[in-house]
Amino acid sequence: MGNAWDAADLSQDTFLRVLSSSQQIADMQEPRAYLLTVGKRLLSNFYTRRSLEQAYLEALAQLPEGSVPSPEQRWLLLETLQALDELLDGLSPAVRRAFLWSQLEGLGYRDIAERLEVSERTVKRYMAQAYEHCLLVDW
Repeated sequence: MGNAWDAADLSQDTFLRVLSSSQQIADMQEPRAYLLTVGKRLLSNFYTRRSLEQAYLEALAQLPEGSVPSPEQRWLLLETLQALDELLDGLSPAVRRAFLWSQLEGLGYRDIAERLEVSERTVKRYMAQAYEHCLLVDW
């Protein structure tokens, strides 16, 4: 993680998530396994968020000096990217990739199907799942 503060935050987030879960800890068959699973997911989210921030900062560094967004705009953009990343976190990796390639790179279903080595019909199904997921998420 790189420092004690991030580790402490992750620990706190893990226990907060476990304690606020709808599952009763006393009724769990394997509470340690549940705690470990929650911690691993939060750690994965932490590293995903960190790489997202790094990619964003690298993209900003390549902008001409006059078009660099203000610190407030950068913060808002980063918060939006993190919210979108969390929104898409519930999708399977293939559905997520298909959705991101479509929305961010403008790829058509045929190109996505070739990249994923699946049929176009499968890509259409993936996209329907992604759109449905986005519509049903409670903001």
